[in-house]
Amino acid sequence: MPRFPAPDGVQLFYDVLGAGDPLVVLGGGPGMDVRYLGDLGGLSAGRRLIRLDGRAAGRSEVPEDRSTVSFVRQAGDVEALREHLGLDRLDLLAHSAGSLTAQEYAARHPGRVRRLVLVTPVGRTGRDIDLADVAAVRATRSAEPWYPQAAAAARELAAGGQGPFLQARLIPFHWHRWAPERRHEYVAGHSTSLPWLRDAFYAGAEAACPSPVSAPVLVVAGASDGMIGVAPARTVAAAHPGARLEVMPASGHRPWVEEPVAFRELVDGFLA
Repeated sequence: MPRFPAPDGVQLFYDVLGAGDPLVVLGGGPGMDVRYLGDLGGLSAGRRLIRLDGRAAGRSEVPEDRSTVSFVRQAGDVEALREHLGLDRLDLLAHSAGSLTAQEYAARHPGRVRRLVLVTPVGRTGRDIDLADVAAVRATRSAEPWYPQAAAAARELAAGGQGPFLQARLIPFHWHRWAPERRHEYVAGHSTSLPWLRDAFYAGAEAACPSPVSAPVLVVAGASDGMIGVAPARTVAAAHPGARLEVMPASGHRPWVEEPVAFRELVDGFLA
């Protein structure tokens, strides 16, 4: 299995799909096994996808020092991967929470990123979620048969409720078109089982580099993303000069699944 050492010696795993110019891929979650991204709607047909499992995620090692799991610290792992691959510069794509790591890396290493793709990002240097925006997106689904149960789960969580069953009831909000068979997208083992990882990932955000990314940036949002809304993508696009924002009309939080052809054409065209 392809592994490489992070600067602190933690062994990190990556795999490779397809052939062509390399595209380094970071997953979300935080802490998701990167295999949930699949081939990103067929991008591997013309790109060599180098999918990195972040530290404490997927097949990579769990560090003894939990503070090193922060997205600020994980930017150093991306640089270690670039050096391991022998790339002078790289194209970088990240999903959701992984977009924080990607932006941190691109801001700290401006000469190393050729182009940056951020798919349904959670924010610029932290979670830039606008609750009113999320509520408005969710309200557009009120006629759906699953809506009452999902809305009730959202209210319970807002009141302090916890647990995987509540989170599972929110899953339909992640999609533009929800159907029970979509549950196969949530493979057991893809999510982290480490209860501390989420807080550790977002900790230390005050140390994030505030500089805008100088490389060309494509920000992709889903108009029906009832998980985080569209506001975070707008915030991210506004933070980087000349960034291009594309809101995909028939997608939720995973546009490469719901609009694969349009997503592939959009990303391929930008990277080209």
